Amino acid sequence: MQPTRRPRRGAAVRRAAFTAVVAGVLVSAATGCGDAGGLVRDGRTPTAVSPDRLWPDLTPASSPAFDIGEVDREVVKGVPVPGDDIREADPVAVVRAEIAAHPDDYSGAKAPYRETGPRVEGCGHAGEGGRCPVLRPYYRDLTGDGRPELTLGFRLPPEQLTAVRVYTVDEHRLTRIMAYEDAVSGVELADRSVIIRAPSEVAGYEYRLQWTWAEDQRAMLLTHDEMLRTNSAGHHLPRTTHTPSASPR
Repeated sequence: MQPTRRPRRGAAVRRAAFTAVVAGVLVSAATGCGDAGGLVRDGRTPTAVSPDRLWPDLTPASSPAFDIGEVDREVVKGVPVPGDDIREADPVAVVRAEIAAHPDDYSGAKAPYRETGPRVEGCGHAGEGGRCPVLRPYYRDLTGDGRPELTLGFRLPPEQLTAVRVYTVDEHRLTRIMAYEDAVSGVELADRSVIIRAPSEVAGYEYRLQWTWAEDQRAMLLTHDEMLRTNSAGHHLPRTTHTPSASPR
């Protein structure tokens, strides 16, 4: 089973969406002595417009046109998980197992990530920096079963991409439940979701992709794919909700 390859940004199958919310705003004003202040209306509230359904006679599609691997689930071979405690699994060994399982991606002169393998072989522990591409692991319950999952990242030279993976322990086996790689500008964990921010080719915008645990699929699914406006400091607007911190090892 080859690792999931989502289409590059801008491909015809990308499901990006712009979302605009129009609302009336009430502001507090206090001008001059003796003004008790209060709420005043800031202009008229636009009338809500219902959506128009286009081409109502069009026969709905019954199957997808493209297979982009929405469900990513793969057992990791050769990496022990003592006591079913995912914190005991070696993150560097996990990356080495992926490299061994997918030689078309990591081995040979034509492999896109051929420089990753030699660098991982020189790793001591994850997150040590230097030439080791494996980043610090994070542990957090993303499936709701009361046990932490492993969120792991590693660099993919020479393209300067970052691979983001999530693993769980299922029936005493280490199992990958989410995989994505891109030119990543930020990663967050929120509730049962992994949120990845990536730069856009469109100036002033960035992509925000969210994977959320789906119990029926036993994997994390891409549930949101948005293009958002950023401010001059590079932060997206609107801001995401408060993200509880994850636990590093």
